[in-house]
Amino acid sequence: MMHAIVDVVDTPHGPFTMLADDDGAVLGAGWNTTVDDVVARVHVQLRPSGVTAGRVHAAEAVRAYYGGDIAAPGRVQVRQHGTDLQNAGWQRLRDVAPGQTKTYAEFADELGQDPGAVRAVAAVCARNAVALFVPCHRVLRADGSLGGFAWGLEVKRALLAHENAPGFVSLF
Repeated sequence: MMHAIVDVVDTPHGPFTMLADDDGAVLGAGWNTTVDDVVARVHVQLRPSGVTAGRVHAAEAVRAYYGGDIAAPGRVQVRQHGTDLQNAGWQRLRDVAPGQTKTYAEFADELGQDPGAVRAVAAVCARNAVALFVPCHRVLRADGSLGGFAWGLEVKRALLAHENAPGFVSLF
């Protein structure tokens, strides 16, 4: 197993913790999480044997995102391990432009799944270990409501508002 570096950036939505490998690829990331929580989301085949606090290059992209460059996280290298559907889904999510959204049914269709297979594609989003860098927050229910998000619906709503994303229904 490899060693990884962890870095934390303060954001308006709480601390954002990132775990990166020696090549700088982000293995895990999320808000209001402990290092152990982030490590636990990383697939066992990529999970590091040790973690050291340090500087992760991706932290600059997070700061840039919150500073207004909403495309910055999409330029960060990530590394995840999953099924063929998960890998295809995570790549497809990176193609969703900042400020844009899609429904779970549209996402399913793009992945060659029956548009009714929303649970399967929702699971792709749920297993995403590198939040923000693979923007699963941009997938919504057919009625424009938020659906789920591992770091809370308040964070998902705030991210979409920050990106000025049309097509979602804010209930607050």
